[in-house]
Amino acid sequence: MIYGLIVGLLILGPLLVLGGANLLRVILEKAGHPSGLAILFLTEVWERLSYYGMRALLVLYMVEAMTGGGFGFANAKATQIYGYYTSAVYLTAIPGGWIADNILGAKNAVILGGIIIALGQFTLAAPSPEVFYLGLFLIIIGTGFLKPNISAMVGALYKQGDVRRDAGFSIFYMGINLGALLAPLTCGFVAQDPRFKAWLIQSGVDPHTCWRWAFAVAGFGMSLGVMQFLFGRKYLEAVGNRPIGKSASAEAVANAKSQQPEGYDKPITREDYKRLGAVIIFCTFAVLFWAVFEQAGSSLTLFADQMTNNQVLGIPYPSSYYQSVNPFFIIALTPLFAWMWVKWGEKQPSTPLKFGIGLFFVGVGFVVAAYASSIAGSTNAKVAAWWLIAVYFIHTVGELCLSPVGLSTMTKLAHPKLVGMVMGIWFLAPAIGNFIGGFVAGYFDAKDPAIVVKLFGILGCVAIGGGVVMALLTPVIRKLMGNVR
Repeated sequence: MIYGLIVGLLILGPLLVLGGANLLRVILEKAGHPSGLAILFLTEVWERLSYYGMRALLVLYMVEAMTGGGFGFANAKATQIYGYYTSAVYLTAIPGGWIADNILGAKNAVILGGIIIALGQFTLAAPSPEVFYLGLFLIIIGTGFLKPNISAMVGALYKQGDVRRDAGFSIFYMGINLGALLAPLTCGFVAQDPRFKAWLIQSGVDPHTCWRWAFAVAGFGMSLGVMQFLFGRKYLEAVGNRPIGKSASAEAVANAKSQQPEGYDKPITREDYKRLGAVIIFCTFAVLFWAVFEQAGSSLTLFADQMTNNQVLGIPYPSSYYQSVNPFFIIALTPLFAWMWVKWGEKQPSTPLKFGIGLFFVGVGFVVAAYASSIAGSTNAKVAAWWLIAVYFIHTVGELCLSPVGLSTMTKLAHPKLVGMVMGIWFLAPAIGNFIGGFVAGYFDAKDPAIVVKLFGILGCVAIGGGVVMALLTPVIRKLMGNVR
């Protein structure tokens, strides 16, 4: 029975994906956006479904007892591995961006990255810890190729000064979060839901292999993303091509130059270097943001699993489902934020001030989490799910002030020759942030709620303080940005 379902998915999955790609392309074209945005949007949906599906389970899988199909790691070891892994995922964006800029081109880098990610997810499905680490390594390498370059291609779809650029990135960001929304619901169901385990038993399969089936689902999703990208390459002919080689013919050089983004041939000036200074400042404060925000996959995941009452009307649900709350709020709130920025026009907060607001809100979210932890300690009982949902709502408001704005701003500040490298620097911020966050999360101990209160309280105060400092630095940063807003 289970193998018949797999065959059915292998046949119907690609057909549904290609049909959906054509429908989305038509819709975006009618909305005035390039056809290629639909291809990049859907590729990112599948890549994020793959990544967040695995991320939602990673710590839970490692701390699960060996009798339950996990590795039985202590919380501190699991969160440190999580920190190493998630930081490396973003760290490889720098060489991935450079290789695309100078050798492969963004399109080829995305294809190569997607294939390697899929192989990594399927490798995670093996029961051996050694093979498990190999799977993580493959996903790290693959994401380094794919992540910065697909974002750079979105920016390349629009000319400098095109008023559709921010809207295009907002649509793309919704694709990121659509994949992130679906990922825990699909992979989390396969890994943790008793109904799926019962179905495995009925099919004659060991129910403790549910974790490995979940990783395989993530790999299948990435495979669909690669297939969709390959079929849609014709809509991306003008972006993401290989750089011009020294031995290329005059005709090839002329053709390649015609497809280069506006301003590519202009020399890098002093103003460009000043803008890179602004990039460094943004990324420095983004490190702080991601170190706090990315607790979602570590300490907040453990809080959801060990200190939250995961039931609705007496019906239990997997703790990994909480990983869908943030992307749900992003999809719901993004149109409001997009309308708000347009409505305010020139009166809207500057990019540095938006960063400060983002840090402030993520800090407030952890103040709420600290209070919820104190309730758990005083009552010696698990807290209601609404506390964690409130934390994710506040964090989402902060994220929408910083993350999509940062993506768009990096493509504006970067010289066209350096877009891939600058996107790599941008992804260096979550790399360092995740590394720090993984170690910080190791202090989480559900058996001592006072420690959890202190942990969450410190995270909240540090983020709020960072937001205040960023707001104070706004005039300096705006001078470095020049005419970029």
